[in-house]
Amino acid sequence: MKKIKLNIKKSELALLGGKPVQAQPTVARDLISPEARRAANTAMKTELSKFLGRGGKRFYGGEHVLKLEEEAKKYFGTKYAVSFNSATTALQAAVAAVGVGPGDQVITSPFTMPATATAILLNGAVPTFADIDPDTYCVNAKSIEKQIKKNTRAILAVNIFGGTADYGPIKKLAKKHNLPIIEDNAQSPGATYQGKLAGTIGDIGILSFNVHKVIQSGEGGMLITNNKRYAYRAALVRNHGEAVMDDVWESEPNTRELIVGSNYRLTELQAAIMVEEFKRLDKLNNARIKQANYLTKKLEKISWLSGAHVLPKSKHVYYLYPLKVDEKKIGLHRDTIAKALAAEGFPVQIGYQKPIYLMPLFQEKRMYEHSRFPFISKEFRQKYDYRKGTCPVTERIYEHEIMVTKLCKPPHNKKSIDDFIAAVKKIEKERDNLEQYERRATLLS
Repeated sequence: MKKIKLNIKKSELALLGGKPVQAQPTVARDLISPEARRAANTAMKTELSKFLGRGGKRFYGGEHVLKLEEEAKKYFGTKYAVSFNSATTALQAAVAAVGVGPGDQVITSPFTMPATATAILLNGAVPTFADIDPDTYCVNAKSIEKQIKKNTRAILAVNIFGGTADYGPIKKLAKKHNLPIIEDNAQSPGATYQGKLAGTIGDIGILSFNVHKVIQSGEGGMLITNNKRYAYRAALVRNHGEAVMDDVWESEPNTRELIVGSNYRLTELQAAIMVEEFKRLDKLNNARIKQANYLTKKLEKISWLSGAHVLPKSKHVYYLYPLKVDEKKIGLHRDTIAKALAAEGFPVQIGYQKPIYLMPLFQEKRMYEHSRFPFISKEFRQKYDYRKGTCPVTERIYEHEIMVTKLCKPPHNKKSIDDFIAAVKKIEKERDNLEQYERRATLLS
């Protein structure tokens, strides 16, 4: 092999032996309020769950669960809210609520947590993936339209990073084909699309109270809707639907729904915490927005690194802050930049999410040991695959463009952002050294 002489000059970059901008990374944190702690202590003195898997008042839970659902209805302006032990189980219930089953397909995003897609599989249907918009990172209408078939039963859109999809054209498409829209709104509570709260734009919205979310109770989720039947079916999925039907039919005529449920119930303890946390949602979001706006303004002077995109007349709440690298402009691979930032004390997540369809479950089309249902079954005879190249925009973003930072979460502040920008400028200044570093890494690999 011909030897290539590398010329790495003395560097200020921490990756190449210099002093880091920040010696230790600041750890982002999400803490519940003192009021939530007091509410939890009060709830500890009663039964921790007041659900019963039978018909009657306790089929719908105890006082804290019901109060939380009222808070959700009040905030989002919906007629119904059904709490769950996670957003994952709420998603599964939402897919069941709109009537999805074997032989159906549901169109969703490949650029999100796999639970969005597995919620479809767990209802015996098959997910197909629409490509994402390169600015919002959410599914776009043109790609959705290409995936619509005779057996398409629903669209499951994902609002990601604190923003939303562009729902105008998506809603027109859904109306044209008579398809319900489920919004996975786990990351964007409080965001708006053209003045309308995310989670209320489609037919069903899903919220998450996971420990990493803006407001949280460790675990938990919520389904919101204005559709009475969807809410009722979701409640049956949440609480042993098949076991309570005899009781419910006797007390509530014309409520016959043949549906299997499980135990997806939220505890009184978690609900008590969330009642208080809901009161803080706007305050916490506003703090993130202020921090994000400062970061966005600073990034305007960096030609090769762009920040979050906000749709017109809409509000982004920055659950996470996406950064997009233009590798051609900087002349470096995104991963090299991420290594340099980490060395300076600013770790970022690269790629965010591998396209779901490239995961082994989808590549092998198998979720059961002795069956390939629902991927291959008498109900689902459609020819399809999950080959690489299915969603080229998603793959490009995953492999080359996106980095995700928590700079908008407490305890980060303006100084954190100023220091981050200083680290970015160090990278820009020493681009040639980093190019030599890349060449050396290539030779050694």
